[in-house]
Order: sequence, then structure tokens, then C-alpha cells
Amino acid sequence: MQRLIRAVAGCALVASLAACVVQQPQVAAPPPNPHEVAMRRLGEVNTRIDNLSRLIDARVNQGYYPPPQGGALHHRLDVIRQEAHDMSASRGGGLSGDEQHVLNQELDGAARAIGQ
Repeated sequence: MQRLIRAVAGCALVASLAACVVQQPQVAAPPPNPHEVAMRRLGEVNTRIDNLSRLIDARVNQGYYPPPQGGALHHRLDVIRQEAHDMSASRGGGLSGDEQHVLNQELDGAARAIGQ
């Protein structure tokens, strides 16, 4: 009786492993809408600017640097945000991959200045 149970359990194990190996037909996802991708890029840049802005506020409140220095850092982020929106407006909304890359490089410099 135990042999029968072991044999059935073994068959079930082999069948479940075989089911994992068999590839199911893939349904192709529709290609992403280029405008949606461009808008997502702009949203990512804006989110990163918002996060850095909150970090500046926290660092000023904790006394890491004085409010005038925090104001200068906020101004730097405001300039980058304005550049992003100018780029976005020139193409009808959203950012290209190259534009996002340039803005992220500027934000990397700002993040280093903030002390992140």
C-alpha cells in the first residue's frame, strides 16, 4: 500500500514538473504608446525632483545646513523642473529618452550637492 502511495506521489511530482517545463503560448502585449512612455518619463523626473525637495526640507529641519543653503538647493531643483517642462512643451508633452538622461544627470549633480 505504501508503495502505491509513493508511486502516485512520484507521478504527481513528475507531472507537476513537466507542466512547469512546457511553455505556454505567449500573447503579445500591444506595443506601448510612445506618448504614454514620454509622459511616464516626465513623471519619473518630476517624482525624483519632489523626493529631492523633501530631502532638502528634512536636512534643513535637522540642521545639516542653514535655510539659505536649502533655498539655493530648492532653486536648483526648480530650474531643473522648468527645463523638464520646457523640453516637454516643445514636443507636445513628455520627454524623450535622451532628454530624460540629460535631466537625470543634472539631478545626479543636485543629489550630490544635497548630500545624498
